[in-house]
Amino acid sequence: MKTIIITGTPGTGKSTLAKLIAKRLHFKRIDVSSLIKKKKISEGYDRKRKTKIVDTKKLNRELMSIIKNSKQNLIIDSHLSHYLPKKYVDLCIVVKCGLKKLYGRLKRRKYSKEKIRENLDAEIFEVCLDEARKFGHKIRIVDTTSKKEISHLLKWLRLNIKRR
Repeated sequence: MKTIIITGTPGTGKSTLAKLIAKRLHFKRIDVSSLIKKKKISEGYDRKRKTKIVDTKKLNRELMSIIKNSKQNLIIDSHLSHYLPKKYVDLCIVVKCGLKKLYGRLKRRKYSKEKIRENLDAEIFEVCLDEARKFGHKIRIVDTTSKKEISHLLKWLRLNIKRR
């Protein structure tokens, strides 16, 4: 079975892309946010950032168990998915987005100015890409600012992932 992870700064289009790939390639999508709630993986709430604090080790244990026991190809999207050990992952897709578009998406989500700034900085400094490289993942970068790149990715996945 194949496992694709999708990571990137919040608002870059990870979930949208994961749903599209799952539908087109008949992969099972793992909704990490739901998994965190269901398995009570968060360790509290960061009021300043207005976000849950996630124990990545616990999250990885849950995801590794799902991967080991799956009889289906999986797609996992989360800005934390690149923390999975590379031996469980066939491909890591890092989603990027133009800063103007990202700013608009985050603003529509009603993120605070501080949270928008933090996420824009994460995108500028390519935090998720850098961390995915440190974990040794096989990486494919996709910029969701252009729909053309998404269609190229889908064609590439059909040719390269399904065959192996």
